[in-house]
Amino acid sequence: MFSKFALFTIIMGIRQRKEREKEEMKKLVLDAAGKIAVSEGFEKISIRRIAEEIEYSPGTIYLYFKNRDEILFDLHSLAFQKFYDMQLTVSNIKDPFEKLREHGRVYITFGLDNPELYELMFIVQAPGNEIEANQEWNEGMKTFEFLKQNIQECVDAGYLRGDVNVLSIGMWSLVHGLVSLFLRKRMAMVPKEYIRPVLYNAYETMVDNFRQGK
Repeated sequence: MFSKFALFTIIMGIRQRKEREKEEMKKLVLDAAGKIAVSEGFEKISIRRIAEEIEYSPGTIYLYFKNRDEILFDLHSLAFQKFYDMQLTVSNIKDPFEKLREHGRVYITFGLDNPELYELMFIVQAPGNEIEANQEWNEGMKTFEFLKQNIQECVDAGYLRGDVNVLSIGMWSLVHGLVSLFLRKRMAMVPKEYIRPVLYNAYETMVDNFRQGK
């Protein structure tokens, strides 16, 4: 006969093992989806295609994800975490306006260095379907709040003037527009070898013009 404590330990051990197996399977699916995205494009990702990649039945994948959109949403969440980690690299810059200048450069760098992830984060429709259905966007809001904090510091220091939410959306739109124009091949007027310095300079010139005299 097992004691109550021993039985509880066994039950908890089984639950932990099942949870670990679930997380391992989800990671396997997400890794396969990411691999397909890089090699074939996001439009080629499907439950059936992922099943072929990992050599499982499509039905098995449905035990862990309700549909393709949910898989893409989880990939999008991982991409936002990677971006947030890059955002944090500006935290130690003391002057808020210099922090904002570097903040924009970090955003542009992330987009240029991670085009597939950027497409998924901001351009591919599927994650937006999940955001709309669930009425929440924790990953995106976390990065936006970090930007808002930087903008608030600039307002408090007298560098910027206006509503913090409006300023934050404006700054986000500025860098997003620059990156998206390039990723969508709408910058034919700029030779590829000059893209990075041109985008950095475009951002810095615009943000410098927003700056108020202290």
